[in-house]
Amino acid sequence: QVQLVESGGGLVQAGGSLRLSCAASGRTFSTYGMGWFRQAPGKEREFVASIIPSGGSTSYVDSVKGRFTISRDNAKNTLYLQMNSLKPEDTAVYYCAARRGGWYDYWGQGTQVTVSS
Repeated sequence: QVQLVESGGGLVQAGGSLRLSCAASGRTFSTYGMGWFRQAPGKEREFVASIIPSGGSTSYVDSVKGRFTISRDNAKNTLYLQMNSLKPEDTAVYYCAARRGGWYDYWGQGTQVTVSS
């Protein structure tokens, strides 16, 4: 089992940047695939980005490609999401999640990102 705690959210102007972090408990972080998801008001939760356990491969939703970068530091049990060129439509609660099988079993509590125009 793994516990996840996000941080780094906040209020930023359009065009600005934020870096989200997700701290994981336990000694098995390096065995989990990790992902970032977001949920905007009135909308369903959507996939943002994912990274395999080794960090060697990543995937992104089209709307953030070229602007967001997912990374991980397995020695620090931490997942990151660097968000650049932020847009008002990126406003959402951002969640990190962990999986070993086909879907994500563990979720953090979320961190709010608000982008003003």
